[in-house]
Amino acid sequence: MRIQVLGPLSAEVNGGSIVPTAGKPRQVLSLLALYPGRVMPVPTLMEEIWGTQPPQSALTTLQTYILQLRRRLGTAMGPDAPGGAKEVLATRHGGYLLQIPEDSVDVHDWERLIREGQGAYEAGDSQLAADRLRTALDLWRGPALVDVRVGPILDIEVMRLEESRLVTVERRIDADLRLGRHTELIAELTDLTARHPQHEGLHSQVMVALYRSGRQATALDVYRRLRGRLIEDLGVEPSPQLQRLHQAMLAVDPALEVLAGPRRTSTFDLFAA
Repeated sequence: MRIQVLGPLSAEVNGGSIVPTAGKPRQVLSLLALYPGRVMPVPTLMEEIWGTQPPQSALTTLQTYILQLRRRLGTAMGPDAPGGAKEVLATRHGGYLLQIPEDSVDVHDWERLIREGQGAYEAGDSQLAADRLRTALDLWRGPALVDVRVGPILDIEVMRLEESRLVTVERRIDADLRLGRHTELIAELTDLTARHPQHEGLHSQVMVALYRSGRQATALDVYRRLRGRLIEDLGVEPSPQLQRLHQAMLAVDPALEVLAGPRRTSTFDLFAA
């Protein structure tokens, strides 16, 4: 079995899809897939599907969804498969679980590659960090579970994954900036800051990329526009780190050069107190 949640939901057994067409069984499959080998309690599944006011028939209906999933699983596995669908989508006291290896789900690969990339980053190996984090990001085929109607539980999981994705993008860009790829990053960072107009970390990165590319005036204009948005929308000034970065650019501080500073420091924290 291979399951993908970093984009549209995909679940295949022997090349055949077991993803149901109905919305609620898709929610059940998605939640079970995020925690392979772990029991998902019935109350959690019910809350995902119906929120805090499940109907009286909720338990029976949930059992029907599990049965539908098992039928699709059994068809894909074939009659001669050992164990059968009940062993793969198993019932346990108080809940259900998918008895599949963790590496059957793309989230496992995502988290493993992030750990490897983070370890390389902290060790100062910018090339390995950039490669691992880029490979991790290539697993994404769109927003997480983009074709699944999410309830309160999956909504939290999707937000967690999307935040992890953004943090990983930022860290990969830090590694690329260490490697002197500032000019190549400008277009990507311009798009990212447009999508995240109040994200100070991404703005610090595009400022540094522009500055190192000989575009000091444009870098300073990025700061000016961000500061205006923060004051107008939130009534706050940019963070001390970003203010010090701005002052360093005005002073043409040598610390802004590619090889300056400690190797474990992110672009945003280059001028942290």
